[in-house]
Amino acid sequence: MPPYPTGSWIPVALSADLPAGTVMPAQSPAGPVALWRSRSGRASAFADRCPHRGMRLSHGFVRGETLSCIYHGWGYAQEGNCLRIPAHPALTPPDTIRVATQHVEDGDGVIWISAGETAAPPPRLDGVAPLRSMMVEANVAALEAAAGAKAAGGLLDHSNDGLTLRLLLAPDGEARTLMHVLVGEDANPTERIAASRAAETLRRAAERIRSGGAVQ
Repeated sequence: MPPYPTGSWIPVALSADLPAGTVMPAQSPAGPVALWRSRSGRASAFADRCPHRGMRLSHGFVRGETLSCIYHGWGYAQEGNCLRIPAHPALTPPDTIRVATQHVEDGDGVIWISAGETAAPPPRLDGVAPLRSMMVEANVAALEAAAGAKAAGGLLDHSNDGLTLRLLLAPDGEARTLMHVLVGEDANPTERIAASRAAETLRRAAERIRSGGAVQ
């Protein structure tokens, strides 16, 4: 397993991007996952493959507290066990039919997935609030070079025209980085727009570095 700058926890999405009753694809150290939130608001992460026919569960749909595959409707509980097979409504699915799950924590506006066994909770993000996420087609080193700063604990501080951004980084393979943009909790709308634009500028600069171009 590759090292991650946030230790045992990977910030895979912002809480606001996963409303109750929805599912989305995400990437974890173990591979693609179906990240979903039940109707009651609990976030879960499944391996993104239905055990029946291999369909991506991130294409599925949420019913109450279960995630169902879009292909044949097999439904899975948050613990990963199969609860329902529509073609056999009278059947109680055996416990051997289940989806691999990963430990999820949802706090400070960020959804985290554990990269392994951990006793400690995810890092706290005091004083900041998530603004948006973006995929950068460059690695963390290119982002550091573009920012002129080093990331610490998964956080990269970037100053631009008097504005300081906090960027929460999650490597996605060897050449991509999921970048979550954080702003001060009391940031006003103008400051939030400026932060979003500054993050876009940094993303483009990092991608130019990766492709061998100069930072402008």
